[in-house]
Amino acid sequence: MTYNEALDYISSVAWQGSRPGLTRIAALMGGLGNVQNDLKYIHIAGTNGKGSVSALLSGVLTAAGYRTGLYTSPYITRFNERMQVNGVPIEDDALAAVVEQLQPVADAMEDKPTEFELITAAAFLWFAQEKCDIVVLETGLGGRLDATNLIPADECAVITNIGLDHTEYLGDSIAQIAWEKACIIKPGAPVVAYDSGEAALNVIREMAAKQGGSLSVAAFADIVSIKDGLDGQTFRYQNGPELSMALLGEHQLCNASVVLEIVAVLRTRGWEISDEALKAGFAATRWPARFEVVSRDPIAIVDGAHNPQGMASLCAGIRHYLPGRRVVCLVGVLADKEWRPMMDMLKEVAVDFVVVEPDSPRALKATELAAYLSDRDHWVAVADTVATGAAGAEFRANFMNGVVVACGSLYMMAEVRKYFEVQS
Repeated sequence: MTYNEALDYISSVAWQGSRPGLTRIAALMGGLGNVQNDLKYIHIAGTNGKGSVSALLSGVLTAAGYRTGLYTSPYITRFNERMQVNGVPIEDDALAAVVEQLQPVADAMEDKPTEFELITAAAFLWFAQEKCDIVVLETGLGGRLDATNLIPADECAVITNIGLDHTEYLGDSIAQIAWEKACIIKPGAPVVAYDSGEAALNVIREMAAKQGGSLSVAAFADIVSIKDGLDGQTFRYQNGPELSMALLGEHQLCNASVVLEIVAVLRTRGWEISDEALKAGFAATRWPARFEVVSRDPIAIVDGAHNPQGMASLCAGIRHYLPGRRVVCLVGVLADKEWRPMMDMLKEVAVDFVVVEPDSPRALKATELAAYLSDRDHWVAVADTVATGAAGAEFRANFMNGVVVACGSLYMMAEVRKYFEVQS
C-alpha cells in the first residue's frame, strides 16, 4: 500500500461522518491484539485549548528524555501531523504500513469503522510499534464515546476549557458538555482541570470523586506575566521557574498553567521531569494557527478560532497585541458553527473584511457571510479563493497601514500560511 492509497482508504466515503460509540474501535483494536493496552497515556479532552496543552506537554516530556507520542486533530498542513513521536510526524511509508496492517481487520468487520476510528487505530498501532514511553492523547469529539476513550487507566486525565460547541452531539449546556468530557476519567486516575467556571467544575469534581481520583484545578491567579509581545511571552506559575514560550495570549498562559499542574501530578507518579526540561519544552513548542505571526510586513496573524469561546480569546489577543491598529480580517466559517456571535465579536475589533469559503462541504457561502458583515461602518469584499482572499487582505492592509488577521476555520489556515510563507 502506498501513502496515497492509505489516505484514500482512511477517507473512504462510505465510512465518513461521526458515529459515536466504542464498539467498532474495540472490535478493530481487538483484531490488532489490543496493542493500545501496552501504552501509558495522558488523556486530554475539552472544547478549546486541548491542542495547545497537548503540544506543550509533549514538548516537555520529550525534553525530559521520554519517547513521547502525540495524537491530535485536525491537522493544518499535512495529515501526518496528527500522530507524532518526539515532535516528528509519522513518515509516509510508516503510515502506509500501519494502515495496510489494519485494513484486513477493518474490512472483515460488519459494522465498518469511521474515518476517525481508523486514524485512531493507526495511531495506537504506530505508537506501540515505536515503543513510546507515554502518549499524549487528544480526544476528537467529546470524550465519553470518543474512540480514544478505549484506553485503559491513564497516568492523568485532563479537561481543558469547556464551552458550547458541537451541541448537536454533546448537549446544549456547559454542564452537559462537561459531563461528556469528564467521562474520560478512569477509576483511580488523577485529574487536572482548566477553571471553566463552577458549572463545569462541579461536574468534573463529581466525576473525579466517583472514580476515586484526585482533582487539581489550575490556579490562574498564580500566573505572573513577566514579558509579553509578538515574539512570545515569559511567565512564572506559583513558585516554579521562569518559562518562555512562543504561544501568545492570556488564554495560553492559562493553558500553560494546566500543563504545569499535569507535570506536578506526573512527578508524584514517578516521572522525572526537571525544571530544565520544562524550560526547554516550553521554549521549543510551536503550535500553528493559534495567534500565529506569519508575516511582519504587513503584520499577519492566523488563528483557527472557530467557536465563540475561541473567537473571544482571539479578539482579546487583538486588543492586547495590536492596540490601535486597523484590522483587516480574512474570514471564512462553517455553516454549522455558531458563526453569528463570532462575527459580532469580530466587528468590534476589525474594520475591513475579506470573506472566503473554507475548503469544506460544510462551508458557509461567502456571500451570506458578507451580507451579515456589511454595514456602514465596515468595508467588506468577497474573494473566490482563500489564496486570492489572502492577497486581497494583504493589499488592503498595506494600503490602509493595517494588519491582517485570518480566522474562522482551521480548514483555511494551511492555505493562508502557505501564501504568507511564499511572500516572505
